[in-house]
Amino acid sequence: MGRSLVYKRRRCGRVAEGETNLAEDPVRLDGLGYEAGGQAILSGITLHSGAQKIGVVGRNGSGKSTLSRLMAGLLKPASGTVRIEGVDVYADRRAALRTVGILFQNPEHQIIFPTVGEEIAFGLRQLGATAAEAQEQTRATLLRFDRAHWLDAPVSALSQGQKHLVCMMAVLAMQPRLLILDEPFAGLDIPTKRQLARHLDRSGARLFHISHDPADLAGYDQLYWLEQGRIIAEGPPAVLLPEFTAEMMRLGDQDDLADISA
Repeated sequence: MGRSLVYKRRRCGRVAEGETNLAEDPVRLDGLGYEAGGQAILSGITLHSGAQKIGVVGRNGSGKSTLSRLMAGLLKPASGTVRIEGVDVYADRRAALRTVGILFQNPEHQIIFPTVGEEIAFGLRQLGATAAEAQEQTRATLLRFDRAHWLDAPVSALSQGQKHLVCMMAVLAMQPRLLILDEPFAGLDIPTKRQLARHLDRSGARLFHISHDPADLAGYDQLYWLEQGRIIAEGPPAVLLPEFTAEMMRLGDQDDLADISA
């Protein structure tokens, strides 16, 4: 496995260390690392991409969710930087709010207000909109998604898929340049996943999708394989996903339970 993965990284033409071209590489991670409890969770993550749809695939416990939070500026890196559209997302939080949005796997970790309208308006107020402006933009967002009747709807009365849609509307109302997807489709049925994915594709935002499921990333432009906190391979889906799937099948066919991911 190791030889083919290294070959793939060379063939895909990674940007050389020290090169700077923000026009070509709006997503730039340089030497990114993170530690928790004295343990390295991510190490030496360098990723430069101008692709519209970027995916990261990896097992549970490989560091995917930590990577998503670092990219959104929610965690402080132990080393390295994350720059999105030229913005250092941790050092400049105000600019990061306008540049980066994130959707979590569990909408309960994202929703903080009792009604749909309040949830959508909150992010707009964080960007500096007045109450009247936020209300107007909230109504426009709901109308765009054919959900005008949800304005005063209690979030607690919605299904899981509907809560995911509320989170998506709230983030897209802020018009981020990059939208980070931290396994937002996990646990959803196929029709719901396909419907939400179509809305994301139409948003115009650059997508950075993190998932353990190869099916979620099949239509993406560029993929990265994260393993034990490091990027071990990158390439187009047609090349990388079969390799990843074969490795996961190999591990699953083993009887050694010690290899079960945390």
